[in-house]
Amino acid sequence: MATIGDLTGLVPSGAALAWLLAASFAAGLARGFSGFGQALIFVPVAAVAMSPRVAAPLMWALEAYAMVKLTPPAWRQGDRVEAGWLGLGVLLGTPVGALALVSFDALTLRWLVALSILAMLVLLISGWRFRGPRRPALTAGVGAAGGVFSGIAMAPGPPVIAYLLGRDGDARQARATFALFLAVNWIVVAVAFAAAGLLDHTLLVPLAVTVPAYAAGIWGGLRMFGLADEKVFRHACYAMIGLAAIIGLPVWDSVLR
Repeated sequence: MATIGDLTGLVPSGAALAWLLAASFAAGLARGFSGFGQALIFVPVAAVAMSPRVAAPLMWALEAYAMVKLTPPAWRQGDRVEAGWLGLGVLLGTPVGALALVSFDALTLRWLVALSILAMLVLLISGWRFRGPRRPALTAGVGAAGGVFSGIAMAPGPPVIAYLLGRDGDARQARATFALFLAVNWIVVAVAFAAAGLLDHTLLVPLAVTVPAYAAGIWGGLRMFGLADEKVFRHACYAMIGLAAIIGLPVWDSVLR
């Protein structure tokens, strides 16, 4: 049986701990304001301090707070049918990503996570949106693409965002539908991560250390929503995502740790 000393030894110290807490707060800020970007910020930076096999499940655990806080209003505003088709896709895609998470060594995973996030950031910044006809099979396929990224790094958002925002209509409903998708994704990832042996007691202490910073970030983001200029903050989120991916590249380990 693991002792308290064993568990506390799983938490980084010094500069690595500072990076972990900063990543938690920045991720929460993005989640509270824009509803996306939290994993794109958190996972690559947290991987500087700990293995991606810990960082991704820790992001899942942190999201429990966001699920409780943000899902009820999304249920009232979002398109539940569309969220359901996206969720069906997640069921198909997440196990593929989770398999990659447990199959590759830590260094390869960090390169994979950082470069994938940079690629997804390019998609977001490009402003590309899907504007073709929407059918259930296509919606499920988009969800599956998000599920693959979710299984690797808890980052299902960019392909789904590009799909949901490519229509004329209520942006708030699209944001709420995305929040519902994230809730379905969270449940599916729980099953996939548990089956892969990635959810266990070793997450408890890192979670206790990071959840106050994440919750504070969400609170700050929600307070800013409607007060700050959305375009300016969205660009700030893009900058944080890009910086996080660059910081997460293994080439900086000797400097950051």
